[in-house]
Amino acid sequence: MKGIITYAGLAIALLLTSTVNAENLVEIYDKALRSDPAIREAEARMMATLEKKPQARATLLPQLDLGGNWSNRISEGKRSNEFNPEGPPSKTDTDNYGWSVDLQQTIFNTDSWRRLRRSDKEVAQARIDYESARQDLILRVAEAYFNVLASQDTLASERATKDAIARQLEQSTRRFEVGLIAITDVKESQAAYDDAIALEIAARRALASAKEALREVTGEYPETLATPGDEFPLIPPEPLIEQDWVDVALQQNSALESAKIGVEISRSNIQIAKAGHLPTVSLSASYGDNRTEGTNVNDTTSKNIGIGFSLPIFSGGSTSSAVQEQVYLHRASRENYEKVARSTERQARDAYLGVIAEIARVRALARSVESNQTALEATEAGYDVGTRTTVDVLNSRESLFRAETQYARSKYDYLMNVLKLKQSAGTLAAADVSEIDNWLKVSEQLDVIPGRGGQPDVQMEETTVPTQPEAGSGE
Repeated sequence: MKGIITYAGLAIALLLTSTVNAENLVEIYDKALRSDPAIREAEARMMATLEKKPQARATLLPQLDLGGNWSNRISEGKRSNEFNPEGPPSKTDTDNYGWSVDLQQTIFNTDSWRRLRRSDKEVAQARIDYESARQDLILRVAEAYFNVLASQDTLASERATKDAIARQLEQSTRRFEVGLIAITDVKESQAAYDDAIALEIAARRALASAKEALREVTGEYPETLATPGDEFPLIPPEPLIEQDWVDVALQQNSALESAKIGVEISRSNIQIAKAGHLPTVSLSASYGDNRTEGTNVNDTTSKNIGIGFSLPIFSGGSTSSAVQEQVYLHRASRENYEKVARSTERQARDAYLGVIAEIARVRALARSVESNQTALEATEAGYDVGTRTTVDVLNSRESLFRAETQYARSKYDYLMNVLKLKQSAGTLAAADVSEIDNWLKVSEQLDVIPGRGGQPDVQMEETTVPTQPEAGSGE
């Protein structure tokens, strides 16, 4: 069923060009794959786990040891007897050296065989965990990437709002000076302008934080990023039935597969612990030569071969306790599997509904932008003829910029839900990043990066505020 679950929208290749120096989503992901500490840690842990199988197999293979020894013994004394108590002195100097080769071969050891079978499951789990880490990296990169774009959109909107309100403040001041409006309109425009400055500062701060989050993943700051173009396809998931996605997720989700293998490993641990009650049989063989040189010379060669048998009778209850411990851990792993299964189903349903909802939301916000633009134009026309107030214009302009910001953000939310849906189904791969990258075409120059020899992102700017007239001067 895995081949059935495809996303129709990702199959559309939009051959759109980018600026030569622009960094797209694929390039950012490649950088993260090379430098992100989390994915490198996951790879190192996987490689470490892969070594468990040769270690488990080694206990079943022959163990060959080569040994050697050398010693020197000197003894001094007197050779005395009852007839000659003060006999002549005696001295003995003896060298003893030798070597040996020892061989041990397991014939029957249930514990070693069960550990070998368990290592296969541990290796499989390690590979799945690494794949899960790669999928998680795709989501982290995409989220950080789109957060930067969203922060840029917000900053651009706040700047445009501030500039528009500044123009309106100047216009209100002139109209007040000729007696067309009251001072309250000027004060309201001034208050809106001050708010716009504060919001722009906050937007610059948010952009700096978003770029730091992207640097945390890739290890460096990008200078340009590709953004979605005006022609943005909104294709519903295929198949369109929510339960089909849930079924596939319960079969292929990486986290769920890892939890399932964890249950099998914990069951193997019970069998390994029970092996402490079973006998072991091993074959041993040795060959050695030992030579002693001194008053007499002895040269001895030894050859030994034998079979050893060991059966645990009583270990103070430690083996039984170890078995019970693994039984409890097995129960815990089964509960963990159930927890992950429920979480997987929730994530699949939530991501599916997210894609469907974001498609409708993007379309609705696109219409909202058009409606608010028309409403602003009508309000400004009414203001020019005196039927609408300054507050009306400010409110209409705020509604327009808010709709534009939400519209841009909804595109990124839609893309993130597409990736989350594929992750929950266990099909998310680097190819999905490439296909989504075809939707990105426009390159935007980012602001100066903080801490790299440039100016800070958040800085105090001198703001030129139109001179406010004194109350009553134009009346």
